[in-house]
Amino acid sequence: MSESSGSGSAAADGQVVLVTGASRGVGRATALRFARAGAAVALAGRDVEALAETARAVEEAGAEALVLAFDVSDADACRDAVRRTAESLGAVTTLVNNAGIAESATFLDTTLTDWRRTMAVDVEAPFVLTQAVLPAMLQAGAGAVVNIASIAAKRGFPYVAAYTAAKHALLGLTRSLATEFATSGVTFNCVCPYYIDTDMVRQTIDAIVARGRTEAEATARLANPQGGLVDPEDVASLCLFLASPAARSITGQAYNIDGGLHQG
Repeated sequence: MSESSGSGSAAADGQVVLVTGASRGVGRATALRFARAGAAVALAGRDVEALAETARAVEEAGAEALVLAFDVSDADACRDAVRRTAESLGAVTTLVNNAGIAESATFLDTTLTDWRRTMAVDVEAPFVLTQAVLPAMLQAGAGAVVNIASIAAKRGFPYVAAYTAAKHALLGLTRSLATEFATSGVTFNCVCPYYIDTDMVRQTIDAIVARGRTEAEATARLANPQGGLVDPEDVASLCLFLASPAARSITGQAYNIDGGLHQG
């Protein structure tokens, strides 16, 4: 799907959306989807040049963009990003916690450093950012936090113990907040994709090919039951829906985007 495609609706008029991991893949697709729907978008990530490219695309879609270059594992930087967004665009009305990392190793080869880094990016960053944006949402009586988890939040996978544990924790955090703030007007939901057609997954395919498989065989190993990889645009569309008035009664949920792999 091209970057210029979309409904052209103004479903997110007046929203201020902060998207982490916005330089590429799901984060970029999500930022552009919100921009086309009328939202101002704060773009968080570490790759300044890639963020600038996303910002140009957001502005070409007719929306305001703010580039926030920082590492989400830095709690102070996360809080500062929320402050800067409020000063430049207005208080965050939707937070999309998309940034994440996944290191592949056997459990016995997984180091404590790898474990802590994964937890810092995949769980602690959403925790800190949600704490930072929530007071303004509660004051407004409305808002949405959308956490990009994974099918690994619902089932175990080998060689990614830290990632699987982190995504389970992120889902648990989401459900806890949905319960605690059920009457606040703020919603908390997870999106749980299987392998997505992104640079990260393409690197995984390249690694499989390097071990002697063909590209077709490598891709087939990661394909969902529908026979392919998840399109980032599909994840972006669900994020937009979960931040819309149509989803105001949906909270504490975990939506699979996996071509029917995990039916639960």
